[in-house]
Amino acid sequence: MRTELEAKLKKIYQDAYQPSYLEKIDTCIQPYIDASKKPIAPISEKNIYLIAYGDSIFEEDKAPLQTLHTFLNQHAADTITDVHLLPIFPYTSDDGFSVTDYKTIDEKLGDWNDVRAMSTDFRVMLDFVANHISKSSDWFKHYDHFFIEKDATFDYSKVVRPRTSPLFHTYENGRELWTTFSEDQVDLNVQNIDCLAALTDVLLFYASQGATSIRLDAIGFLWKTSGTTCMHLEQTHEIISLWRLLIDELYPNLQIITETNVPHEENISYFGKGENEANMVYQFPLPPLVLHTMTCHNSEQLSNWAKSIAPISETATYFNFLASHDGIGMRPATGLLSQQEIDNLVQKTVQNGGQISYKDNPNGTQSVYELNINYGEALKNPEEDTTDQLVIQKIIAAHSILLMFQGVPAIYYHSLLGSKNDIAGYEKSGINRRINREKLEINQLVSQLESDPYRNKIFTSLTNLIQIRRAHQAFSPFAEQEILNLGSEVFALKRKSADECIYGIVNVTCSEITKEIPADGVNLLNEQQISGQVILAPYEVLWILQD
Repeated sequence: MRTELEAKLKKIYQDAYQPSYLEKIDTCIQPYIDASKKPIAPISEKNIYLIAYGDSIFEEDKAPLQTLHTFLNQHAADTITDVHLLPIFPYTSDDGFSVTDYKTIDEKLGDWNDVRAMSTDFRVMLDFVANHISKSSDWFKHYDHFFIEKDATFDYSKVVRPRTSPLFHTYENGRELWTTFSEDQVDLNVQNIDCLAALTDVLLFYASQGATSIRLDAIGFLWKTSGTTCMHLEQTHEIISLWRLLIDELYPNLQIITETNVPHEENISYFGKGENEANMVYQFPLPPLVLHTMTCHNSEQLSNWAKSIAPISETATYFNFLASHDGIGMRPATGLLSQQEIDNLVQKTVQNGGQISYKDNPNGTQSVYELNINYGEALKNPEEDTTDQLVIQKIIAAHSILLMFQGVPAIYYHSLLGSKNDIAGYEKSGINRRINREKLEINQLVSQLESDPYRNKIFTSLTNLIQIRRAHQAFSPFAEQEILNLGSEVFALKRKSADECIYGIVNVTCSEITKEIPADGVNLLNEQQISGQVILAPYEVLWILQD
């Protein structure tokens, strides 16, 4: 492995490489080579991720990580297999993404014992915020060479970033430092080998603590080169490849997942050659395309894009989602939806109580970055979806697309639990993303899941869909996928494994329609036999197991 490590370090640092660089990486990995490790099973159709904060579900006088664990054990043990814990480390801003200490659990949430306990019942995904760290961290206080100073010889004219704040901020010591996201989030300088070695140690430490997936947050910004966009640079890909090499050697089947909220071709570049970078990439076009489909009652754009989705390798696939802790990213819709179609979603978001976040462009203009709204609320067409029953069926229909799509599905906790916009949270904080980050008290939540028809129907319906999916190999992340042309009123695909074939058909309109079904078999959702012409109710879903 040392020979491969050296080759990758030479690609990263090129003329600046020195033999000591290999020794520094070798030193940081030594503690993890002979450590005892729990085997990690490969991913399959059974894997369903839940995305949540450590304190998304809480109760008085108990560590929130323990409360979340208790809730999942009692209400989702046969549904959820993997829990994506959004940053659970001490932080100073951005709801956890401005970390002060990578190796300590925020005491308000619990400790490493709670994480390890959760990992005995569920696979755990940890967030690695590798691009930047809090200005209040010890790293910032003690390691000047870990950060990027403004350079008069550097050409910043093409730099791309998702914020409207200044690229540089000045700190107490008079240094002007690179800040992609905010004044409190200072970018790390991986061009310094000591910084890269320290980050590599953090990655392996998370694996040693029971993580079975590690999400590389905002990883596309990691390396900076003068005169470039400073995104997706070759050195960034080589660093991910180096980390993949170490993980495959020391923690086989651990999933490295890259988070790059960018257009599709840039996003899937993080698969590398299919086996040497990310195990999974976030499927960012899916949320806006499904939203557009269910808004316009037309599956054409979604189907056309979906036809381009192909298997990657036996160890790499897509991380599919509709909602997350962030908004609905619109950059990935570039080239897939027209400007008018994007504007329509923006107008609908505002109409449904949401907010819009923007980003600066290199030419001095601004464009829509994301829609900040609960996904269920975003799906509503108030003039058409006039009853809760229709809205609920529309939400289920949208998530059926997520669950039958090639890859591994991840469901945000507010989607699973049937939440709505947290207008009070947004108004109190003034932070757009807080509209979809409400914390839920466990006893009140459990009561609502039983007594509130809206929460109950969404939760039980999604749970049923998930359990059916998990029982069928045709939904394997690596099983074949074929998009079917049955008309723009439906989204239809075929999933096929060695042993079975399932047709997924979703009425994306608010009207009853009649369709000729291309397969005979049993609808797994109600066990009824399907053959020939079928009348589909508004937003009805069929999962047909072919005879």
